[in-house]
Amino acid sequence: MSTSKGLTILGATGTIGVNTLDVVARHPDKFHVVALSANNNVEKLLTQCLEVGPSYAVMADETAAQQLQEQLSRAGSATKVLAGSTALEKIASLPEVDYVMAAIVGAAGLLPNLAAAKAGKRVLLANKESLVMSGKLFMDAIHDNGAEILPIDSEHNAIYQSMPVPHDGKHLNQGVTRILLTASGGPFRSRALSTLADVTPAEAVAHPNWVMGQKISVDSATMMNKGLEVIEACWLFDVETDQIQVVIHPQSMIHSMVSYNDGSVLAQLGNPDMRTPIAYGLAYPERIDSGVEQLDIFDVAHLDFERPDFDRYPCLRLAYEAHRAGGNATVALNAANEVAVEAFLDQQIRFTDIPLVIEKVLEQAASGTSDRLNDILAQDLSSRHAAQDALKRLN
Repeated sequence: MSTSKGLTILGATGTIGVNTLDVVARHPDKFHVVALSANNNVEKLLTQCLEVGPSYAVMADETAAQQLQEQLSRAGSATKVLAGSTALEKIASLPEVDYVMAAIVGAAGLLPNLAAAKAGKRVLLANKESLVMSGKLFMDAIHDNGAEILPIDSEHNAIYQSMPVPHDGKHLNQGVTRILLTASGGPFRSRALSTLADVTPAEAVAHPNWVMGQKISVDSATMMNKGLEVIEACWLFDVETDQIQVVIHPQSMIHSMVSYNDGSVLAQLGNPDMRTPIAYGLAYPERIDSGVEQLDIFDVAHLDFERPDFDRYPCLRLAYEAHRAGGNATVALNAANEVAVEAFLDQQIRFTDIPLVIEKVLEQAASGTSDRLNDILAQDLSSRHAAQDALKRLN
């Protein structure tokens, strides 16, 4: 009887998806790809489908899906192409799927990720927005349906590896006192504050250590990425906001740390390569070859640490404030950030306008927290409208 695990990759053409396929290709006896999804990159998803032969491919865009189906059919592929959000939920919950790599960027990943949780899958979570928007709802879906959640973000994966076993959410009873969440500081860590308004999109997406998509790279430059990770860590590890300390660590070799009440601090180190946490999540509790080069401590030579400056990184401050305010505020935070980052990449606003847009939207967010999906989606939509209004006022 085959022990190969069926895998759906949501966001297959992005960095996480590409790296997941790389790890899977190294272990054809352990994993097989059932379904892939992409937004509108027909050419790249076509290549991936022809290489791994999934049963299904899903594109968010209907026209792109038709193009993909035509090209796959001409190539003799039996892969069936579907389109839209409902199709994403379908491939996340197929009976033949064991694991779901949740790597769609932004709020678009929420519904298929919830579908995977409700179907009892192992959710390999590389989409922090699911927990930022619907933390309690999402974690309840995991627990109530016998699903499993393995964090794929390098920081949360490092925390997971450094936490006591079992991972049952009772870490405070096992001596955990604090999480030290590391951050590179992005490309503008030492740039003069007075020049940040002049930052270009090309400069903002040039991350010093990691290869990532444009949106996540901008989030890293503003440190909103780290703010979203703070919120995600609170839900994943059942800790309070004030128990998470962000630590700027420019080398990105220590991926995060956990502090214990006996004075111990456990850290996970490795080269900055997403295949390490991907392989960990796929094989857990075993370890498998990821293709990542071993870390040479002597090459690293030294490790630096700094406290984050909220004047330089106002988005990080806003994330802490939003989580303390409640779930509706974190939905608004994420929605406003997505709108503002897109506007910055389109050169509609300045880099320093991003937190200004977010702050305006947070002022209008409903108070408290909702556990109803419709309310969460309504808050997301109203916050996007508020962000668009804020953009108009800036211009």
